[in-house]
Amino acid sequence: MDLGAGRRGVDMGPSAIRIAGINQALALLGYEVSDAGNVHVHPAEAIERTSPRAHFLPQIAEAAEELAVMVEAALDEGALPVILGGDHSIAIGSVAGVASYYRKRQQKIGIIWLDAHTDVNTPETSPSGNIHGMPLAALLGYGARELTHVAGFAPKVLPENAAVIGARSIDPGEREFIKNIGIRVFSMSELDERGLPDVVAEAAEIASMNTAGFHVTMDMDFIDPFYAPGVGTPERGGATYRESHLAMEKIADSGRVLSVELTEVNPVFDVSNQTALLAVELILSALGKKII
Repeated sequence: MDLGAGRRGVDMGPSAIRIAGINQALALLGYEVSDAGNVHVHPAEAIERTSPRAHFLPQIAEAAEELAVMVEAALDEGALPVILGGDHSIAIGSVAGVASYYRKRQQKIGIIWLDAHTDVNTPETSPSGNIHGMPLAALLGYGARELTHVAGFAPKVLPENAAVIGARSIDPGEREFIKNIGIRVFSMSELDERGLPDVVAEAAEIASMNTAGFHVTMDMDFIDPFYAPGVGTPERGGATYRESHLAMEKIADSGRVLSVELTEVNPVFDVSNQTALLAVELILSALGKKII
């Protein structure tokens, strides 16, 4: 899906990741792999925009509902869901599915959000109306009801169990939201000062506090565009190749990962599919692959 993004092309991201060998790589890591296919999403050319404050809201909400069902079904089967994107608005559906599964077992979930952006805009604060800048707010229960109540309940995650890592481009409305709601945001400056392992350890602790575990979702723009040029909204000053791997390795070491998601791979802007190849590597690291 690329309906939530300002630039076209991330709808091809899942295909690029598959072409980069995700299924074969997971099998080599020892996993039994079942590819559930794609959520059905109409291309933007086939849809009329209705709301200037939240572009393609009905279609994105519909796709999120379908994805939530697929993710919950995977958990019901005892599987570990790996979700490929696509713009980051897909997290509304994937986290809804995970949260719904554990809610039925009287358990909460946390979230670790690796991203150059905090994605806590709402239709009222968004400068663009692009929903890929709103998913974390929706999961916390803020924004359009069509997004906040996917799977029939809100919120999916409590603010005290949400951690954002790698932020370096935050809109004014998002700053106010963060101050008012109190979610923990680790900026790139804090990563530079403290070191990534320390930051990831604290984020995992936040997302694990009184929860069954956490969903980890990475927007590829968390990484510096030198290493990952094929993204929807590149921002200079991101994580290096090794830092991004270390983040996923440390997250895996926590033993608290419930589901893994990787978004915003845009083959239109990529070079020789290197961003999708890196996406495959990072998913493997999140699922426990080690150098030795």
